[in-house]
Amino acid sequence: MDKFMREAIAEARSGLDEGGIPIGSVLVLRGEIVARGHNMRVQRGSAILHAEMACIENAGRLTAKEYAAATLYSTLSPCDMCSGMSLLYKIPRIVVGENVNFRGPEEYNRSRGVDLTVLNDPECIELMRKFITDFPQLWNEDIGV
Repeated sequence: MDKFMREAIAEARSGLDEGGIPIGSVLVLRGEIVARGHNMRVQRGSAILHAEMACIENAGRLTAKEYAAATLYSTLSPCDMCSGMSLLYKIPRIVVGENVNFRGPEEYNRSRGVDLTVLNDPECIELMRKFITDFPQLWNEDIGV
């Protein structure tokens, strides 16, 4: 498995260990992780701190040129909000751990020129499947259901 997805999974597990939703993300630039994050909605009482949003927040102020050369890794298919953020900053490549348990607007991202790859990694799939089974109410809150 890709070493960067392994790091995103580690972020997801950190979120779960903190009592949150197990989704993790890393931002890679020139072969190096420049930011990482995990879903912090529960831990911070936030309406918007999905993993990808937390990761980009943790990146701080990057230039447009840096975003245009970056790859965003996420253990789960990014939702509409996180996809919009990545489109706003023109992040050209997204690597998704899985889209079995949830699928965001992947085709829309592709139609906007994003190179979006779905790995459907068994570890990512099982991590979310178990969480959704064990905490359906919390999961539904996270996706706005």
